[in-house]
Amino acid sequence: MSRSATVMGPIRATDVQAPACDDRGLVGAPPQDTDRVEVENAREVAPADARELSRHFFARLRILEEGTREYQYTRNTLIEMNLSLVQFAARRFRARVLGGGLDMDDIIQVGTIGLIKAIDRYDLQRDVEFSTLALPYIIGEIKRFFRDTTWAVHVPRRLQELRMELAKAQEALSDVLGRAPTVKELAHHLELSEDEVIDGLVAANGYTSGSLDTVVSDGDAASSASGTSRPLAERLGEVDSGMELFEDFHTLAPLLGQLAERDRLILRMRFGQEQTQAEIGAELGISQMQVSRILSRTLARLRAGMLAE
Repeated sequence: MSRSATVMGPIRATDVQAPACDDRGLVGAPPQDTDRVEVENAREVAPADARELSRHFFARLRILEEGTREYQYTRNTLIEMNLSLVQFAARRFRARVLGGGLDMDDIIQVGTIGLIKAIDRYDLQRDVEFSTLALPYIIGEIKRFFRDTTWAVHVPRRLQELRMELAKAQEALSDVLGRAPTVKELAHHLELSEDEVIDGLVAANGYTSGSLDTVVSDGDAASSASGTSRPLAERLGEVDSGMELFEDFHTLAPLLGQLAERDRLILRMRFGQEQTQAEIGAELGISQMQVSRILSRTLARLRAGMLAE
């Protein structure tokens, strides 16, 4: 298959029969225009190469007719090349997944829905990195999944199952008794102790919770009369920025260890000691322009490494 050949094989990029590719999973050199370039193993493309190839495939997607085999191939290749973004976002929820007894594969699938939405909405002409648009979509889908399908608090599986049994028993006994059953009646019906029934009823309170987006008044008559109200989230607690910083530092630490000693020193002087670029240059015997270039190069490398991780 040449670079200009029309894609006529199966739609999935990983199934496309293509000529031998290099160790990055690419066929031929990275694209410089909208010529057709085939990817044999899209999921194995390195993140840095995926960013370059994605620009090419987005440009190709704009000129293809929706619904054609080549359009589907191009779109699916974009999805598979950028799955690393989904994996990166999903790892932020690892503790919550493990604590809730969920499967990480389910989270990946949900995040992929967000990735697909981002691909369908991305406009190459806006000069915005695709990852900048995609990550909010991916994270939003994952958060929506937790909101819609999981318990508000962690509850043991035994109590989750008991909640379902209690709900059925309450419905059945209400039809017979013409009223809501008592704890003693529920215990007798389910052949459980009253303490077990009470545990199940308490656990049921963890299944739902009030939304932080619920709009409430400020509580006094004047506020109610004037219509002053705010979402509940604006009245409770405060943002703990340290949590996200901890995750970022945990990812960043090994990347810093891979930098040259001078690059680490300049980062420490700029961000740890808050020195200006001119002060750093004077201390190290280099120009301010050199300091600026080193900082830009180093930060770009760290950013790419964090996305890859």
